[in-house]
Amino acid sequence: MAEFSDAGVRPVAISVDTPEQSKELCGKAGYTFPFLSDPNAEVIRRYDLLHVAGGPGKHDISRPAEFLVDRSGTVRWTNFTEDIRVRAKADEMLAVAKSLP
Repeated sequence: MAEFSDAGVRPVAISVDTPEQSKELCGKAGYTFPFLSDPNAEVIRRYDLLHVAGGPGKHDISRPAEFLVDRSGTVRWTNFTEDIRVRAKADEMLAVAKSLP
């Protein structure tokens, strides 16, 4: 987290889980960054990330995605995947963040 902070990056997660579920996950995983709840998938839909019936019990979830957004709100880098097991690694995102002007 210190390396991200030094690079001017502030990680934030968004999930369709309820705030209570997200809080529990963060506690178990040791996440210290903001983990936002979007149970109606409003933001997730805006980014065209909704995976209809993709979760347990056919619950709608978000497709895995990572974004680097600058201070003006401009998306500077994206990583999308259809496979929840395939995600950008922290060192990859950090390298991209450091390379941005």
